[in-house]
Amino acid sequence: MLITMNSVAATCNIIVITDPSGEDPNGAAAGSMSFAENMFQSTFLMSKEKGFVVLSGGSSSSEMRLDSIVLAVADLENGASAATAASVASQYSGSRLVVGGPEMGAAVAGSFSAYVIVVNEADNSISVTPYSGGLAVLQPGEKGAIIHLRNTAGNPQYGTADGVRKETAMNIGKMIRDGYPATTILAEAMGEVAKGSGEKYGGGGVNIISGISSGDMFTPSELNEKGYPMDEAYSKSCDECGWALGFPSAENHDSCPVCGNTELTTIYAYEALDKTITVSSDSVSVSIYGSEKPGLAATTSEIVKASVAKYGYDSNKIAGSINKGINNGLLVGVNYVEPKDINVKENSKAVGVYFTTLPGDKSSPSWNLPVDSFSLNILGSIQTVIGIILILLVIFRDRLLKSFQKR
Repeated sequence: MLITMNSVAATCNIIVITDPSGEDPNGAAAGSMSFAENMFQSTFLMSKEKGFVVLSGGSSSSEMRLDSIVLAVADLENGASAATAASVASQYSGSRLVVGGPEMGAAVAGSFSAYVIVVNEADNSISVTPYSGGLAVLQPGEKGAIIHLRNTAGNPQYGTADGVRKETAMNIGKMIRDGYPATTILAEAMGEVAKGSGEKYGGGGVNIISGISSGDMFTPSELNEKGYPMDEAYSKSCDECGWALGFPSAENHDSCPVCGNTELTTIYAYEALDKTITVSSDSVSVSIYGSEKPGLAATTSEIVKASVAKYGYDSNKIAGSINKGINNGLLVGVNYVEPKDINVKENSKAVGVYFTTLPGDKSSPSWNLPVDSFSLNILGSIQTVIGIILILLVIFRDRLLKSFQKR
């Protein structure tokens, strides 16, 4: 595996804190991306229980970055500050760590070119300070952000990082001042960086306070491939009912199959990131049971969310929407559902759907979606069960988990 895999590190790391108290469910977010291949090697580790995130990067080997990450997490678990945990990177030549959380502030250490943004609540003034190497800190209790950005060799937009880093830092400060949630600011900043610098492949992001991750939405499914471009179209959705479908399948749909002739709106990847990690009043958690056919979970989830948005948590309406999806050919290989097959928990904004698989060899169409529905289902389960969440987007994920558990 080591022989056939090209090494990579994130060239863009961002952490945004708009609510240092940790009370706003969208008050802290972080993310990474790069022009390079194998973006699942740039690891997000997030502790829902202790409210921190660790982002990695740099020019060091994967092994060295892995060691620095494990040490940083161990420090944080023992109550270390963001600055202390991030400083671990300085022990490994070429490594970079970005560490932070709503109550601990944030820090970047090792090899980096970054801006620290601070917004003063007293007078709404914004300070944007450049740092290069060593240690840079956003102090606990401060509203602000850290953005690191460098260009990858071979990027056609090489040489743009310095200007884009500064401009994006200033825009992050303005959005914090103007009251935008951290999750939206992160997504907008990643879209800006993607367009301006070409460091655009996911990666992805996390909502630190609410424990939500984009998971494998934007990471490459195969070795030595680039992730999903954060500035390109990701899906189409219906503004009327909320139904959505990812590319490339979305290319075949101009109107909503649920509402009829309603024109679909194109959603770009950075906008999809915002929608995924931002908690809203209409957020719905959908679980699928009874079938593991490819594409079924992702498509059913969109149909259920659209039904809830239009009719509320009504099991009869949800069942009707799903059956309409079966009639339209959006769902294949499963039998019609009845209201008793829909488990609605409105208080927790959750819906469970129980399918019966059709006999024979009938199966779902090949959606070839950028979202792995099985991975998303597993991720959702993990986030509700485990206190310390390891979102491992590295090829060494098994080794990292074992190392962390030993420590």
